[in-house]
Amino acid sequence: MYDFDKIVDRRGTSCLKYDFQVERRGRDDLLPLWVADMDFALPENILDDIQKRVSHGIFGYTDPKREYFDSVIGWFYSHFGWEGKPEWITVTPGVVVAISVAVRALTKEGEGVLIQQPVYYPFSEAILLNKRKLVNNQLVYENGKYSIDFEDFEKKIVDENVKLFILCSPHNPVGRVWTEEELRKMGEICLKHNVIIVSDEIHCDFTYEGHKHTVFPSLGEEFENNVVFCTAPSKTFNIAGLHVSNIFIPNPEIRKKFKSELEAFGFSQPNVLGLTACRSVYSKGEEWYRELKEYIAGNLDFAREYFAENMPKIRLVEPDGTYLIWLDCEMLGLSVEELESFVEDKAKLWVDFGKIFGKESGQFIRLNIACPRKTLRQALEQLRAAYCQTVW
Repeated sequence: MYDFDKIVDRRGTSCLKYDFQVERRGRDDLLPLWVADMDFALPENILDDIQKRVSHGIFGYTDPKREYFDSVIGWFYSHFGWEGKPEWITVTPGVVVAISVAVRALTKEGEGVLIQQPVYYPFSEAILLNKRKLVNNQLVYENGKYSIDFEDFEKKIVDENVKLFILCSPHNPVGRVWTEEELRKMGEICLKHNVIIVSDEIHCDFTYEGHKHTVFPSLGEEFENNVVFCTAPSKTFNIAGLHVSNIFIPNPEIRKKFKSELEAFGFSQPNVLGLTACRSVYSKGEEWYRELKEYIAGNLDFAREYFAENMPKIRLVEPDGTYLIWLDCEMLGLSVEELESFVEDKAKLWVDFGKIFGKESGQFIRLNIACPRKTLRQALEQLRAAYCQTVW
């Protein structure tokens, strides 16, 4: 029903993905597959709701009503079997903002905050820029798959005075959808040592066949009361520019600290169009979302086959979820600097290089496959041309 093959020209819209090559890369000849937003337009029924609100013509201060909370809670109940409560939700202008607020609200300067690299780089920024101590539980990469070193996880918590753990679930960029057993084990260690969990689950709606996402608070009441559960419709429905995220905090003490810090930050009322779009997508976007998931799964199948047949020395780290693929380029035998030149100067692609996710992932690149198949094919053909010039 929906045409995800349609190419929509995003240039000239102040689009970060396409319009800022010169400012960010010093050139304008790259095909962008970097930042995690999609090249797909919203369906008409969602646009109608947004346009109806725009046509009103007045954009004063707004707050969410009960209907808004019902749409958010309904989405997570129908998709993940977990039912939140309206009073648990704090609306923020983004998950990254919420993570930074949580770091400030729930830790003191100099205290340890745990992450699992290679991981979404704003986690590190939220820790270091707020003068907390970054503690890394490095994910173990073995036989093309990532896993958790639980012994190191607990040791780091004890040895490094860790007070907060920022969980990425599903994990960006490695694509792991953590099993219920893995989540429970991390949760139990954190409970044992009085470590609060901030769970970034912004990619939760994108899992591939055979994998099921478990929202962290669904593990049980004790886990529910020890988590800042970060959600947003921005990845699922491509509305990141509308700046709306929904942060569930069941524990009233943690919620009070979080909201106090958010107020100190200067934020109160959310974006009017963000509220409109969020309610609409969660209420009316199911059919579009399901077809989108199928299309992205098709893109993954296409990419997997293309790398296997044409670029066997670039290994796809098989994702359990997300629309981001993590590529192991170590077999190319290039230095970090040479890899960047290979991708940008030869392949003419704009991607996210592994070094920004952690110092041990310099031989990886992250590539966004949430685009029309034609765009993905062009990108892989450009990469193959560079590959053929480099690999003999």
